[in-house]
Amino acid sequence: MGMFDIFSREKREERSRAGNIQRALNKYSQTGDRYKAMEALATEGSDEATYGLLRRFGMMYDKSIEDEQEKEWVFDTLVSKGEAALPAVKRYLVSAESVSWPLRVLQKIAPSKDAELDTVAEVLARHEPGYERDPTKKIQLIRHIGLMKHAKGGVLVSPYLADMDEGVRIASIEALLALKNEEEARDKLLELFVSDAEESLRLRLRIAEGFADLGWLVQGHRGGAEKKLPDGFQLDREGHILKLKKPE
Repeated sequence: MGMFDIFSREKREERSRAGNIQRALNKYSQTGDRYKAMEALATEGSDEATYGLLRRFGMMYDKSIEDEQEKEWVFDTLVSKGEAALPAVKRYLVSAESVSWPLRVLQKIAPSKDAELDTVAEVLARHEPGYERDPTKKIQLIRHIGLMKHAKGGVLVSPYLADMDEGVRIASIEALLALKNEEEARDKLLELFVSDAEESLRLRLRIAEGFADLGWLVQGHRGGAEKKLPDGFQLDREGHILKLKKPE
């Protein structure tokens, strides 16, 4: 086979792949046509085809049940590929606006929890604390770290307590409380709790609830914490935040 034949074959494969990706992402196509295109991409198995398959997560089909079923099919197919899908998954995590589905895939195919956390950390580093027009991706990454329960997760999440978006700050609080690393999280959460610059009552409620549930002590910030305690909470002598019982 000559070089011209090889070149021609590669071009044909490239056109075929592009066509299948286009059909897989066309919300006006019939469901059967999309499945056929997605199956072709899965069978080809190249990184570009796998990346094209991942892009189905970013397309919203008008019929919600079929949309969910197709995404579940893509999820199962990618998971079945194992670590072979990692390069495309990592690439998609960087480029996608919403990453809840690919994070689920990553959780299943990463060779270890450390490798999973390293990948998430690499993507999160591209979304530093500060203003972001749409913080959805940042929030999803932070929540995923909280769910991982990795010992190093708190170090990654803590800087986002200073994010400009309240939703990001809340997600960071939730993650730190879920990680339950008191040494890493307690003082940082208390500093935010007593800060005059923080205006969110919802944020203080979540911190108070977390401290009450985990039994963490208010140390070094008792005076400020008492002033900022939301209704329904109190401090005991030892410095525990307690939830008050609601009157029956």
